[in-house]
Amino acid sequence: MPRLFWFSSFALSIVIVAPTRSLADEPFVPGTGERVAQVGDDFENPNWRYIMNGKKASHEQDERQRPPGGKATNGRWHESALRGQPDVVRRVATPPGGISGSRGSMLLATRLSGIPGKLAGKQMQDDLIMGVSSRIGRAVPVAWSPSCTVRVYLPEFKKWENRTGASFGIRADIRGRKRGESVEPYWPGFFILFRSETSKKFEEDFAQISVRARGNGRDIAGPKIFEPGWWTFGMSFTPDGQVHYYASEGVDDLTEEDHLYSGFPYGSKAMFFDNFFFDVANWENGKSWSTPWIVDNSEFYVIPPEGQTLANLVRKRRTSVARHSKPSSFQRFLGRR
Repeated sequence: MPRLFWFSSFALSIVIVAPTRSLADEPFVPGTGERVAQVGDDFENPNWRYIMNGKKASHEQDERQRPPGGKATNGRWHESALRGQPDVVRRVATPPGGISGSRGSMLLATRLSGIPGKLAGKQMQDDLIMGVSSRIGRAVPVAWSPSCTVRVYLPEFKKWENRTGASFGIRADIRGRKRGESVEPYWPGFFILFRSETSKKFEEDFAQISVRARGNGRDIAGPKIFEPGWWTFGMSFTPDGQVHYYASEGVDDLTEEDHLYSGFPYGSKAMFFDNFFFDVANWENGKSWSTPWIVDNSEFYVIPPEGQTLANLVRKRRTSVARHSKPSSFQRFLGRR
């Protein structure tokens, strides 16, 4: 099992002091409630495929989307029109130690992560979106206590892109409001960072989880991981607008003991859950591939409010990936955070 080491600053950060008890909802474990079957993927279908549909989008850099955009044939995943999709998106055999009985997982990797035909010579990233609002026909109000979970495989360190910095992101597309301001999107989540022994700062290779973010927008230093293997990540959203972060080694369901942090990222109170997505980062020099990331059982849950049922939430019975002539609010603002 991976060894965990915690920064003291991180341990202190998980203590939440609410102004009054009535203003703060208790954290709940991601995966609590009812799973929304229209959303997420277990990759068990041997015919699972992702279609690239031409050159990737790069609206963040040159305001070009290059439609129609990539998508999975099951309609559950699609390209980000802001940054574009990873160069490799495919179903692979589940690595050892995965969920019992799992035969398939999804591999994500990228090399040319910027504008097609140009090299940025710096860290860039591609995004893959797990549709939620497009699948059920509406954004999910936080009154429904939404949550998302995913299993992520960390390969042995010799297979990582040998670069100190951000490697993989696990994030939610949320709309919320800061006091006195309009409703805008923001993107809480986790980043998995690599600390390479080639850097003067580190004596050995290791990974580190970073939580995004405090109320001031700064990331929170999380546990260091010195061994490869599976991890489970999850976020839950309470009606008071808080985001609750959970992570643990292995593929067991999350528990209360896996709670890392709770707060109002960027000082915003969550109002609507729109999507769940992954970032794949690399140094775009034309040669360096990202770390090969494998994910499994990406799922979405809600706790229906009193008097409601899951049938009241889902408005779209036959679903497909929505395509837009312009970037959504999520796509326009994603690069600002």
